[in-house]
Amino acid sequence: MTTSHPANDLVSTLNDGGVALGVLDNAYSPTLVEYYGELGVDFVWLDFEHGGPDPWHGPRLADLLRAAERTDVELLVRLPDTDPTLVRKALDLGVRNVFLPRVETADEVRTAVRSARFRYDDGPGDRGLASPRASRWGLADDYVATEDRETCVGVTIETAASVENLDEILSVPELGFVFVGPFDLSVSLGHPGEIDHPDVQEAVEMTRSKAVEAGVPVGGLGFGMDDVNEKAANGYQILNLGSTTAALEGAVTGWLDDYEEEGE
Repeated sequence: MTTSHPANDLVSTLNDGGVALGVLDNAYSPTLVEYYGELGVDFVWLDFEHGGPDPWHGPRLADLLRAAERTDVELLVRLPDTDPTLVRKALDLGVRNVFLPRVETADEVRTAVRSARFRYDDGPGDRGLASPRASRWGLADDYVATEDRETCVGVTIETAASVENLDEILSVPELGFVFVGPFDLSVSLGHPGEIDHPDVQEAVEMTRSKAVEAGVPVGGLGFGMDDVNEKAANGYQILNLGSTTAALEGAVTGWLDDYEEEGE
């Protein structure tokens, strides 16, 4: 018995020049991941850098993956560091879209991307061949032939050093995307929390324009739908619309604000 290795819809969208819209599930709930898929988002972002379960805990991540696979939604998993062993662990469990925080040099990016590949830049990659969950425990007959094509490794541009080294980072072969982190950039540039500061905006725009020019997909945060639509028109291909907690806050506070107490 064999099974096919499904295509990565996020990779297909990026390759076709489209825009992928997603939501950060900061509740880390398989039920919500599944539900977001039913609602029709393109990806669910899971941030293991700033919260959530231990990314080394395979069963917990597998539960989230099963929920995503149930409704054909892609997971976009931010790992807490660029450790190649952790990258390979996530991919072997079935994650296909990872992005890495606080990268600062092209060599660091190249090492991470190579660790996710069986073949890399016309030579061998650093990923070992086994029969993990990602290969359906060896049942996926086209796993090795297609896995590299369906795997996407991106990085976050969120420090002054990463902006300084941006040209070299963008030239790394098979880099899947860059994601702009304005809040961490504001800290690194000496203006904590001031994402509208001219220095921060200059760094954000430099990242966007250079990525578009280099043909590397660029992602970012959406601050309301007007901002999302403007960014999509300006070349962003991965856009996060909001988070589970923000959506709940908006709904619940709206209900409470609209409640009319007896006698009012």
